[in-house]
Amino acid sequence: MRIAGRKGGIGIAQALAVAAGLLASVSGAGSQTLAGLPAVTLPAAAVGEARPVPAWVEFCTRYGSECAVDAGEPAQVTLTPRLWQTVTGINRQVNTSLRAVTDQEHWGVPDRWDLAEDGSGDCEDFQLLKRKLLAQAGLPRRAMRMTVVIDEKGEGHAVLMLRTDRGDLVLDNKTSAVLPWHKTGYTFIKREGDESVRWVSLGRAVSPVVTANR
Repeated sequence: MRIAGRKGGIGIAQALAVAAGLLASVSGAGSQTLAGLPAVTLPAAAVGEARPVPAWVEFCTRYGSECAVDAGEPAQVTLTPRLWQTVTGINRQVNTSLRAVTDQEHWGVPDRWDLAEDGSGDCEDFQLLKRKLLAQAGLPRRAMRMTVVIDEKGEGHAVLMLRTDRGDLVLDNKTSAVLPWHKTGYTFIKREGDESVRWVSLGRAVSPVVTANR
């Protein structure tokens, strides 16, 4: 898939510092408003079990804490203006701070999921870093689901789904707009289930082999 980004990058320590600043104040320039979201949107309903992405399984062996989900956490969040600012701010900041590069160029392998610790990554790395920063900002991991889709080019792509009282919203590196899932134009394939190691199917389309092409 094609991925948004710019030359130059920041390491994860710098990204964490940025996130800390976002909690205190998020610039309103070009930001979305909570009132602009539909009052109610439909959830992206699971239709059965699905195999996790192999690169996700390997990621979880290296970053176990990132894959641990507390079943006592809420499975969705209530969108307040402050929380909305945090979500849109971190989404925008990660999108504009990381350098876009495919896994083949970066690691010499077709698909590898990482936290972009060297300031570079592809779609899933953007979303995994957002997930980490949002969790550090207080959002429950159980409400954030890594999700595999087919994009507008017919290619495999990874986004981050945030389950909210206004439906399932999508954080994407192709745009800094946080959209209701059904407004993205994507075909939704599968996502993390209630337990991170389990994934669920979101439709009947064939799952892409990798999510790391550019």
